[in-house]
Amino acid sequence: MTSDSALPQYEHYIDGRPTPPADGGYFPTDNPWDGKTWAMVARGNAKDVDLAVMAAHRAFEVGPWSTMTPSERGRLMWKAADLIASKAERLALIEQRDNGKLITEVVAQVRYMADYLKYYAGLADKIQSAVIPTDKKGVFAYTRYEAKGVIAIITPWNSPLTLTSWKLAPALAAGCTVVVKPSEFTSASMVELAAIFTEAGFPPGVINVVTGFGPEVGQPLVEHRKVEHIGFTGGSVAGKRIYELAASHFKTVTLELGGKSPNIVFDDADLDQAVKGVVSGIFAATGQSCQAGSRLLLQRSIHDVFIEKLLAFMKDVRLGDPSDPQTQIGPVATRPQFEKILSYIEIAKAEGAECVLGGRSRPDLGAGQFIEPTIFVKVRNEMRIAQEEVFGPVLAVIPFDDEEDAIRIGNDVAYGLAGAVWTRDLKRAMLMTDRLKAGTLWVNNYRATSFTSPFGGYKESGIGRESGIDAIKEYLHTKCVWMSSDLEVPNPFIRR
Repeated sequence: MTSDSALPQYEHYIDGRPTPPADGGYFPTDNPWDGKTWAMVARGNAKDVDLAVMAAHRAFEVGPWSTMTPSERGRLMWKAADLIASKAERLALIEQRDNGKLITEVVAQVRYMADYLKYYAGLADKIQSAVIPTDKKGVFAYTRYEAKGVIAIITPWNSPLTLTSWKLAPALAAGCTVVVKPSEFTSASMVELAAIFTEAGFPPGVINVVTGFGPEVGQPLVEHRKVEHIGFTGGSVAGKRIYELAASHFKTVTLELGGKSPNIVFDDADLDQAVKGVVSGIFAATGQSCQAGSRLLLQRSIHDVFIEKLLAFMKDVRLGDPSDPQTQIGPVATRPQFEKILSYIEIAKAEGAECVLGGRSRPDLGAGQFIEPTIFVKVRNEMRIAQEEVFGPVLAVIPFDDEEDAIRIGNDVAYGLAGAVWTRDLKRAMLMTDRLKAGTLWVNNYRATSFTSPFGGYKESGIGRESGIDAIKEYLHTKCVWMSSDLEVPNPFIRR
């Protein structure tokens, strides 16, 4: 328990109400801008996880949620979306205080989260099965989709509310109940969000939140016998561990993991527009985005002029207080991530890459958890700076000769989350999007996403898809029913 009674205190949210931690422990959550502790958060363990999962299980099996029609669930989701929209500024302020993201971006994300819920609210009563024409006489076969049950949602610190909504909305529309484990760095906004769903009329147990650390909360949640599916967004190392644990219990997973996405600029592109796309791809959100375009592939003939334009665009960028609407780049969200980014900058220098912008921390800003936008040239694709996810404002620039060279370099990483192509040539754009191995590809734009379009990765960037119509199927079992119209059962020793 915090000794400072002036600090807000966040409990778990279980069975429709705030719930103190079973062992009475709390931990601090700090503001990346000023480095100060602003709240205390419940430190959960396996006891809290079991309490939350069993509440979700009851709500799924016998609670009011299980007897609601899909249309009734959709109306509740719509009501929750309206409440979220009305409280967007408050939710955004809490999230921004936890992770240092720009307030202008977080407010927009929370408002868009409401649209996300409304999209899936509209899909809740449109999950249609099919009658199957079979080759068997005297039987009638059809499919039905059934909610899997209790869903574990584990989300990271960079966009906690947005990335939770990507899983929460289709899970609720499918008829599932959920237990959310937010990042220990950004727990407060998720607890606040759960209370809004209760205010909207969601029955107790449908949405539960257990806060704490991975080994103490995340692992027991993944391994719990009543959890049927795990939706995770985060790093590939943690994703692999979750996949291993899930496999040992035959649970299904949706894993949205890391990226090392290529942003490919050809010599026929509109270079001024491409510069803005490159900046959006790597320096927006302080580079703390799984889909960041952290590898800039430049056709050799425009390499130097493009770098000049890029450096000119970045010379007046504003670093500072993320609550100031004029700020363009805020602090790194966590101290461990801050130190990791700085270590990668030193690795890049040691491997022979040349730093032409940034490369330093800014101890003069806020609590000092700032890193200047950093650009490296003379990068070879085999360097660690080009192969490993830095998750910060660090751009690796790699020259290429032609389409085949760009495709080879673009695909030559363990990841396959996203990528972009900048060209005026439609044939070239089609060739590149056909052959680049990534779940999302943009042409002459970067970082656009929508609740209507699927998102996910190839290779080590994950399993399954989020968003769009098909995402709802991640939370459904498919059942096939065979009904006989024969009056007599055929020979029981011969398979029909």
